[in-house]
Amino acid sequence: MQGTINMPKSENNNFISKFVNYKIGVTPLPIFIVLAAIIYFASVTKKLPADMIGGFAIIIVLGTFFGDLGSKLPVLKNIGGAAILSIIIPSMMVYFKLLNTTSMKAITGIMKNSNFLYLYISCLVVGSILGMNRKVLIKGFVRMFVPLVVGTIMAIAGGMLVGLLFGYKPGYTFFYIVAPILDGGIGEGILPLTMGYSEILHQPQSLLIAKLVPAAVLGNIVAIVSAGVLKRYAEKRPDLTGNGLLVKTKEDNEILAEQKAEKPVDFKLMGSGLLIACTFYVFGLLTSPLIGIPAPIIMIFTAAIVKYLNVIPPETEQGVHHLYKFVSSSLT
Repeated sequence: MQGTINMPKSENNNFISKFVNYKIGVTPLPIFIVLAAIIYFASVTKKLPADMIGGFAIIIVLGTFFGDLGSKLPVLKNIGGAAILSIIIPSMMVYFKLLNTTSMKAITGIMKNSNFLYLYISCLVVGSILGMNRKVLIKGFVRMFVPLVVGTIMAIAGGMLVGLLFGYKPGYTFFYIVAPILDGGIGEGILPLTMGYSEILHQPQSLLIAKLVPAAVLGNIVAIVSAGVLKRYAEKRPDLTGNGLLVKTKEDNEILAEQKAEKPVDFKLMGSGLLIACTFYVFGLLTSPLIGIPAPIIMIFTAAIVKYLNVIPPETEQGVHHLYKFVSSSLT
């Protein structure tokens, strides 16, 4: 008598259910596979357009996949794995020529010809600054200025000293190791920084990003570990923590309530926010030749000054902030 082993139907159903409901980013896996296959077939048959449509298709598929992978891998997910894999693996794919010519033309079309990277950074920088709580921005700057300056000087001095011990020149140590670590990450740190470097040095931004990313990644790892140690200490000493506030003030409850309040998204205001973000960068381009400072840096200072002066209506600022949240969550 010959026996057969059959997989229970419940296990089959469970596997199918998991497959259907598993998501890459926010897209169900079956749909993602179909979308990726279509885009791949279009690139192989040279039908992928070398413009914003083809460029978005390629970078979103690759970025979503590697970002999702990096956010789920053990250890890596705790040290910014999404950003790390999204930058390093596509760079390796380009270096080893794993992307065909059609795909490269599409990516070049959106990143260089359409200048999407500058639009992305403008939305991030302007939206994040205008979306800050003004009271915290003003009081935080006043009360944190001295410790912030002292801490920054000590960090720079320590970094320069270590660089000298390893034989690096002071200029290289500061601009290519210390500054990337201090600027606060990849999307809102390295990218704006390399924009300024690129304009000053007249070098391709992609080359500068490759030089600065290693220092930023290692700095992030140390910062995350240090933050974990401080968190454990703060749990033992709750009187030392601000409970989510940058600076403690008499209006703590009011500020917390304002931060937690969910404001509805207004797409018309987001359109106005896009105009404001673009205009801030254009203003930087106009004034850059006059004062000799790169446009991205002018854009940052202009946004901070406008926020301090409180000249933009709150609902318009909210539109810029919602645009920032969309760009940072969907295109980063």
